[in-house]
Amino acid sequence: MIGSGIKILLILTSQATMGDDPRPTGVWFEELSTPYYAFIDAGAEVDIASIAGSKIPVDPHSIAAEGQNPPSVERFLKDTAAMAKIEHSVKIDGINPSHYSAVFLPGGHGTMWDLPKSTKLADLLSTAWANGKVVAAVCHGPAGLVNVKDTNGQPLVAGRRVSAFTNSEEDKAGLTQTVPFLLETRIREMGAKFERGSDFQPFAIRDGKLITGQNPMSSEEVARLVLQAVIESRQ
Repeated sequence: MIGSGIKILLILTSQATMGDDPRPTGVWFEELSTPYYAFIDAGAEVDIASIAGSKIPVDPHSIAAEGQNPPSVERFLKDTAAMAKIEHSVKIDGINPSHYSAVFLPGGHGTMWDLPKSTKLADLLSTAWANGKVVAAVCHGPAGLVNVKDTNGQPLVAGRRVSAFTNSEEDKAGLTQTVPFLLETRIREMGAKFERGSDFQPFAIRDGKLITGQNPMSSEEVARLVLQAVIESRQ
């Protein structure tokens, strides 16, 4: 348990299709549900926001028949309070990051379109970082970091250890030609020390208060590192 008074903000995509391609996308459910319950079960209060607010699109490929999902997904789907949070998410405009100990960006392919374009998100995360908050993202969630600046006005990821959904994973997903850019390539071009594990195996890294994970399977480890960083920041 991390004690009372800890609030963590999850910011999700509002993008329901793959750009001009009508194929549905959104948040990848496990990347939302696993960190959500890791934080809740540790005693934190969790708020859910999104780029546009209101109902958050969920990638239909991330939900299987009842009983065939990861435990956190099954739990979330049956949790009326949690489901209400993604049915009526808060728009990020006007959110004050000083109210939170950490900001976490779950992935899903939808993030590749709306997170990098959101100046509100970039400003919120830059402010959070300047205020000493933990900033975390998993899988395609690091797409939301590409316009975030550190306190020197440089890209937040530059010179820092970062992971994200890899080019080889994107290729295996068959979406290399669909996404607006390749996330690994972009992060490397920005000067990050990109690190990765095997395709579709858990891999997460922490560089101070910046925490990133490679794929959906990394969600649990990213959440653990976020809690670790939050606890250390309170000591």
